[in-house]
Amino acid sequence: MHKMSVELNLETLKQCLPEQLQMQSVTAVMLALGSNYQADKHLPRIRKDLAALGEIQLSTPFQNPDFTATIELPKPDYTNQCVYLHLAKPATLQQLQVLFKQMEGECGRERLAVAKTSVKKVTMDIDILLIEVVTDKNSLSKNSFSDHKSKWLIMADRYPFKAHERAGVEELMSDHL
Repeated sequence: MHKMSVELNLETLKQCLPEQLQMQSVTAVMLALGSNYQADKHLPRIRKDLAALGEIQLSTPFQNPDFTATIELPKPDYTNQCVYLHLAKPATLQQLQVLFKQMEGECGRERLAVAKTSVKKVTMDIDILLIEVVTDKNSLSKNSFSDHKSKWLIMADRYPFKAHERAGVEELMSDHL
């Protein structure tokens, strides 16, 4: 199993907007998964789909209240989990974004500008928190990941992370140091 080989300090990692990295070659990602509707069905499906893309490692799942809920308008809790995915084959950030949106749609995710009800059912939400990008490679080893130099970048539109995202990322990082 591939291990995260770099010590990550979130405060020192470079933050980049996804728009700036669309064509960047990505070798690994740290994802945040979330569902507030039939999570027991959708999370296992997504974990299986992600495992088909490479090697995955999972953080402890967290049950979190919807921070927009009120006494007058209660909302279902979210089940959240972070995933470290080392891709079997590099992909661009743009390809990954399209693929993850497709996976959300296959779980029945609806993205409506105006919700049908005041309580939004989120079958699956996949957010990219960090990406590992290729920065240099040994010219003699065109097909080997192991000879590539890489660095981790934080998706600036997702930082600072929510408490459960930070806990999940830190748990996965501590497993690999």
